[in-house]
Amino acid sequence: MTVPADFDLQATIARLFVYPIKSCAGVELPEALLTETGLEFDRAWMVVDAEGEFVTQRELPRMALIRPQMKHSEMVLRAPGMLALHIAFDRVEQPVRVRVWKDEVAAYDMGDIAAQWFSDFLSQPGRPQKLRLVRFDPEQKRLSNMKWTGGAAAQNQFSDGYPLLVASEGSLAELNARLAAQGHAAVGIERFRPNIVLAGIEAHDEDRVEMLYVGTGEGEAQLQPVKPCTRCPIPDIDPATAESGPEVGDTLRTYRADPRVDGAITFGMNAIVLQGIEHMLRRGQPVGANLRFE
Repeated sequence: MTVPADFDLQATIARLFVYPIKSCAGVELPEALLTETGLEFDRAWMVVDAEGEFVTQRELPRMALIRPQMKHSEMVLRAPGMLALHIAFDRVEQPVRVRVWKDEVAAYDMGDIAAQWFSDFLSQPGRPQKLRLVRFDPEQKRLSNMKWTGGAAAQNQFSDGYPLLVASEGSLAELNARLAAQGHAAVGIERFRPNIVLAGIEAHDEDRVEMLYVGTGEGEAQLQPVKPCTRCPIPDIDPATAESGPEVGDTLRTYRADPRVDGAITFGMNAIVLQGIEHMLRRGQPVGANLRFE
């Protein structure tokens, strides 16, 4: 399907990522199914502590080194020094209640073998970890903040708060130019954990559009950017090494203070799915958008 030429902006989908386990490495895919909670398998699993509270790279940066691979019927996890862990898509254990930010939600524990694997890899000398892997209960309805969605009931799994995160190659190029001007190395888009990366638009145009119209094989999908993505220290963590440095955050603070979120630093836009559930998003698909004037 083609997108009409009378949009203010014409883009294409350059890259697609899912993050099966919250705060672990992402998986880049040539195509991904669009569901009511975002891309299929995105943040379907999460690591929790002994109290059922979610943990992330903020506390445990080595989570960045846990790399999922999606197979036909299972997810295979690999990490340095560890044997591969196989997680079947169709198997869970006992139901549990867990917390992600302010939400307490229903989930399923993934068993003692998975718990030991995560506890062993993420423990540090003198800092043992007792961790569990859980899967989101598909019967649970966890909604985005309706203040930002305009009243739309947008469902999520274990994402921070919205079904999709959209960024652009132009925004990354702008950041890398500023990093280079200060003598720092370029960084990859993986630092920002987007689901959809757009090509063909200017830096941060994703901030300024009313709706993204994606031409898919099944028809038009409509993705609405609703809230700028405020940034924590995770973009300062190198996803290849799990080592942290201040350059990215320090540079963003020089030009990305966003008045829409009380001056917090933002990069990328959280988006919700208004139309196109069960459509397949693919690299190279056309995207049209009109600029929003406030």
